Amino acid sequence: MTHEPEKVIIVEGLTDKRQIKRVITDDVTIVCTNGTLGVERFDELLETYDLDDKEVFIFVDEDQSGIKLRKQLARELPHADHIYVSSEYREVATTPEHILAAALISRRIEVNPIFLLKEI
Repeated sequence: MTHEPEKVIIVEGLTDKRQIKRVITDDVTIVCTNGTLGVERFDELLETYDLDDKEVFIFVDEDQSGIKLRKQLARELPHADHIYVSSEYREVATTPEHILAAALISRRIEVNPIFLLKEI
């Protein structure tokens, strides 16, 4: 029997996924939406990743497309927890690692402690 992580982070793109993977140590599935989701694509994600029965986090950019996606996901996954980056950084992929680490750890997602140190 294969082990599936109980936590899922939904992001917009591959660069967001890569940036988060650098910081976390927790056993988490990171799912890329590649932008907005149609009904069929969302249903596929829901079934593939068993999103109704997992701890789901929505971590998208603070730009127009990210906000639109967040609203859509909030409607479809009301149990999901939202993680935000400051509008100062706008994108998950360009947010400094120590800021990402703090945001993730605040949601009980384990991170590499080295990223909790602010860059000098």
